[in-house]
Amino acid sequence: MLEISPPPRPGWPRPPACIPAGWLDRPPAGARVAVAGLVLCRQRPGTAHGVIFLTLEDETGPCNVVVWARVHERFRRAVIAGRLLRVTGRVQRQSGVVHVVAERIEDISHLLDRLLQPGFAADGTRAADQP
Repeated sequence: MLEISPPPRPGWPRPPACIPAGWLDRPPAGARVAVAGLVLCRQRPGTAHGVIFLTLEDETGPCNVVVWARVHERFRRAVIAGRLLRVTGRVQRQSGVVHVVAERIEDISHLLDRLLQPGFAADGTRAADQP
């Protein structure tokens, strides 16, 4: 199960875990964050000079991720094949839109297999753990 970081504090330290997409309005611009979600869309416009745009989605909504060519080369397999990604990067705000500029991309698609385990509940707990 993915952990959720506590609400931001002054100084915004590097989070140990992912924050929900719905909280991306909380950290200051330039803060390092980690987000995770299902890959909804990959775009590589010909006019973007090698930049790839990913849209991830978690239970709180979508998250826009900008992947520069240098980062894409380093994490190519995850960017191309990952169904569930964890992205660490910097928050960027531009014209009212929040993006995460990727620094590190991890393919965590293997966690999707947990959904097939008997007794798995949608909130990540086992059905036997439910009251």
